Amino acid sequence: MLKPYTVHYRDSQNIRLENCFYASDAYEARTLAMELNKYINNHPNCIDLIRCEN
Repeated sequence: MLKPYTVHYRDSQNIRLENCFYASDAYEARTLAMELNKYINNHPNCIDLIRCEN
């Protein structure tokens, strides 16, 4: 069952941004973020929080 996850990350100017995904767990949400967001793909350590919104 998929749950909503918010992936919080910081860009090169240290501005906090977020993307939302439906995933089975936090690891899958991280993987989706890396696949669908070019900045996160190039800077995977920019993620500072993955939160389940359920």
